[in-house]
Amino acid sequence: MRIVEAELHTVALPLLTPFRTSLGTQTVRRALLVRVRGSEGEEGWGECVADDEPTYSPEYLEGAADIIRRFLLPGLLTVPDLDPAGVAPALAHLRGHPMAKAAVEMAVLDAVLKARGLSLAAYLGGVRRSVRVGVSVGIATTLDALLDTVDRHVSAGYARIKLKIEPGWDLEPVRLVRETFGAGLMLTADANTAYAPADARHLARLDAYGLTLLEQPFAPDDLHGHAELAARMETPICLDESITSARDAVAAIRARACSIINIKPGRVGGYLEARRIHDLAQAGDVPVWCGGMLETGLGRMANLALASLPGFTLPGDISATARYYDRDITAPVELEGDSIAVPEGPGIGVAPDPDALEMFTVDPPVRVM
Repeated sequence: MRIVEAELHTVALPLLTPFRTSLGTQTVRRALLVRVRGSEGEEGWGECVADDEPTYSPEYLEGAADIIRRFLLPGLLTVPDLDPAGVAPALAHLRGHPMAKAAVEMAVLDAVLKARGLSLAAYLGGVRRSVRVGVSVGIATTLDALLDTVDRHVSAGYARIKLKIEPGWDLEPVRLVRETFGAGLMLTADANTAYAPADARHLARLDAYGLTLLEQPFAPDDLHGHAELAARMETPICLDESITSARDAVAAIRARACSIINIKPGRVGGYLEARRIHDLAQAGDVPVWCGGMLETGLGRMANLALASLPGFTLPGDISATARYYDRDITAPVELEGDSIAVPEGPGIGVAPDPDALEMFTVDPPVRVM
């Protein structure tokens, strides 16, 4: 395709309840949407998952909008015959900004695959028609509130519960959830880099609670600390923030810093790089799962396509719309038992509802020609 027009839309979706992690608390999810139109009329949508502030990663929403508008889209507008696999090479001279690049790649994928009548899942090599999903539970105000929240999600059918933890909110909430809901509940914990290697002895006490994994306890660049913790604990260590590319994944596996990888397409630069990480992890017999960033229905449906690949053997953070939003910018994503159906339509299989897009848009669309 040849891009002839592009727009940036910023939307803000109120969360049903505040979502707190060790990095902060969110009450509204602001998202940056990228729309591209090709010379044959094909239209594609992408979503940038950067947060408002550079806490989870160095990227932040307004910065991503700036680099997409000033550098990424202009760099692609000059490409006469753009294929999804050509997006990353065309932008390789621009350092960093994986979330911004992922949003642009997603829009191109959507447009090109719609023109071909091919779904994103089929293009990536998906093998499942539905994927088992879990839910991420933020740090609660009280232990009773935590148990109520977990009970609601278990009753809804989610296949896995992930508890956000931080120093002072770790052993006791994990213990209570395990004792309340029993050994049959798949339970994980996510620290979002809140600990230091000096906390290894304390973290090892989590072994008593039969966690499926402990996610990203230390700083992203501390593979050595993670490897030492992995050797000390029975609980498998999973890396998230540390993995920003297939090269990072290889380094982490070789260092024995993890035995499970959380793949977030935005964090690694797009769905094609996410597939590369899946492929090399599968070759090394390392399980992977698809993480979430409070996406709108656009990103959520695309993540379902990715999670349909064979190596995604653990339930991902791809909750139903009703977990976070009263209304989305797309048709709601719904839970069926413990799973969500993989979209089968061309491209990512969904587009924004015009009325909802107008309702949640907070800034005038920015046109890039």
